[in-house]
Amino acid sequence: MTDAHTHLDMQKDPEKSLRRAADLAALLTVGIDPRRNRQAIRFAEANENVYAAVGLHPTEAELLSPEVEADLRALVAHPRVRAVGETGFDFYWDKASEASQQRALDLQAELAQAHDHVLVFHVRSKEGEDQAERALIAWLKENRPPRFVLHAFSGHEGLLETALLLGGYVSLAGNLTHRKKKRLREIARELPRDRVVVETDAPYITPEPKRGRDNQPAYVLYTLAELAELWELPFHEAEAITDANAERLFRWKR
Repeated sequence: MTDAHTHLDMQKDPEKSLRRAADLAALLTVGIDPRRNRQAIRFAEANENVYAAVGLHPTEAELLSPEVEADLRALVAHPRVRAVGETGFDFYWDKASEASQQRALDLQAELAQAHDHVLVFHVRSKEGEDQAERALIAWLKENRPPRFVLHAFSGHEGLLETALLLGGYVSLAGNLTHRKKKRLREIARELPRDRVVVETDAPYITPEPKRGRDNQPAYVLYTLAELAELWELPFHEAEAITDANAERLFRWKR
């Protein structure tokens, strides 16, 4: 199994989480600001199956400065880094202006392309709205990044259509297992099987039957099991497909 997006530095006991995830083929631990980017790299340096993403989360976009840009430019060249982000648009928290999020996204897209890394997209709107999704659709159509993934995909069909048309990947998280997410499961059933990876976003989006607890990388099992059932495949076949997709996307063995 592969956890295509997690935050080891946010775990209550990262070492315990890593021990429980020792049999995972690979984990991508994702930084969201200068301090957490370095923590992500430290985990990747210390663990053979852990790789890092470095970036500036949309809610942290106001931090962007010449110093932060220089720092990102240096970190993205680290040999254990396989992705840039998470970046994109977040209008749920009202922590950063759309203009600052756009600037941070443009920089990270430039860095991802320069280093042939995956661009990891975060998108979140206020409940019942889709402003962030529409902003990302417009950005994707204009910029057409060569390698990208929609992290913790929530089911927006317009964004999905644009992403697949441009060759992007879709990452499914624990919300796939949540009882109210019927439409997301319907969409997941029909996704192109060569464009899908699975993730935890730990410690967030805990899957059934572990809801109420902090998420952890080992719990990717439950999302993968749900996906296997939707695809009407044995678990080991869904595992092989998503592992191969993640390896092709992130180039773990490069």
